[in-house]
Amino acid sequence: MSTSARSLHRQLFVWLLMPQVVLWLAAALFTYKLAEHYANATIDASLSQTSRTLARQVKPLDNGLFIDFPRAAQDILEADPSDRVLYTVSMPPGQFILGNRNLPPLPRGAKPVYGEPFFYNGKLAANDAAAAPEAVASGAAASSEPQRLRVAALLLRYGTPDSPGQSMLVQVARSSTNREALARQILLDTVLPLSALMALMTMIVWAGVRTGLRPLAVLQSQVEGRAANDLTPIKITDAPPEVRSLALAMNSLLVEVNHNVVAQKRFISDAAHQLRTPLAGLKSQTELALLDAQDPALRARLQLVHSSATRSAHLVNQLLSLARAEPESASQQARSTLDLRQLARELTTEMVPRALAAGIDLGFEAAESCSRCPVRGFESLLREALFNLIDNAIRYAGRGASVTVRVELSNGQAIVEVEDNGPGLPESECEHVFERFVRATHDGTGCGLGLAIVREIVERHAGRVCLRPVQAQAPFGALVRVTLPAAVQG
Repeated sequence: MSTSARSLHRQLFVWLLMPQVVLWLAAALFTYKLAEHYANATIDASLSQTSRTLARQVKPLDNGLFIDFPRAAQDILEADPSDRVLYTVSMPPGQFILGNRNLPPLPRGAKPVYGEPFFYNGKLAANDAAAAPEAVASGAAASSEPQRLRVAALLLRYGTPDSPGQSMLVQVARSSTNREALARQILLDTVLPLSALMALMTMIVWAGVRTGLRPLAVLQSQVEGRAANDLTPIKITDAPPEVRSLALAMNSLLVEVNHNVVAQKRFISDAAHQLRTPLAGLKSQTELALLDAQDPALRARLQLVHSSATRSAHLVNQLLSLARAEPESASQQARSTLDLRQLARELTTEMVPRALAAGIDLGFEAAESCSRCPVRGFESLLREALFNLIDNAIRYAGRGASVTVRVELSNGQAIVEVEDNGPGLPESECEHVFERFVRATHDGTGCGLGLAIVREIVERHAGRVCLRPVQAQAPFGALVRVTLPAAVQG
């Protein structure tokens, strides 16, 4: 479809696609948060078990704490260099006992419950992570970025008769790298199928938009494919109510326009018919008056009246011809197969006396291979078109000029040419003279409708007509070529 500032296809597609994009982003975010939640749950369970195990290795004694933390237990905690377990055992408020001194403390305002693990996120500075004994033991490389940790804090109460109400804080931490990698992998495994599904939905939406707007494309093709003077109603079947309403509105407009055009043509035709009789009478009376008039001044005035009446009669005849050439009038006539060569030859023969009176040498030529030149159309209209071509050449070629009518059959096309060696027209004016009431010169008695009638008739027969100068410099001469589809010979 042709587009305006914004295509209707594009607007509908964008508005249908936007919710999909929003849902896709929401699904991706929800999936990541869900994956992060389950990854945290898995790590938290592991940290909870580790913190309780570590707490069991610290036993209160009469004068302090007994730490039963063998090397084998440390090796288990440090078994995976890529997922180190950091730990700290301390006595609040800040008495360090065992492990890494630099684990992130409890968040401000945190209120852990005795015997229940408290989980939080924290960061370990890069130099602290590299300096930790566990890091050295595992061979971990130093990094310039702080290490993100997931920490479990287990607050325990213990005491003896001598020192009741003592507390012990066990903190166990693991890097968040594996957790984030797991969340990203879950996100990736979920988003890829969602993206494929969204691409499929996008194609379905685009196909749906095109299918839904197809009646508009059909309506457009019907409007664009018709001639400018075709005012027949638009036919739309199997269309949605909205498109059908648009087509009905356009048909109503076409009906109104057609009524106005028909009324205008009827007025022209009626006026021309009504004027023919009084103009013929005026010509006859002026001719009789010229025979009896002796005064030279009176004869000159009568001659002007006679010339004006002749020009008016010619204009009326041309208007009638133009009205007959219109589609509404032509459709009422019967098409038939006729010999264009014979028709052109007959017309040329009929117009020889008129050409001789105007001092014109009129001739006819036909190719030897063109014994017949069949075309299918309206004989009266084609006769009118050829008559206007020859008449136009006789009127404007000038005394002493020659006019040649040629007919040939080439590549399934019937071609008629009317050529003269008169003053002609420059190439810039050749197309302009096919418009109505346009005269390239004020010489002669034409009214500017002859070539307009020719073009109207030729186009009604699915043909083409063109005019071009014979020479590049004045006198240009003129060559009018009419091309019509040849009828299939049975």
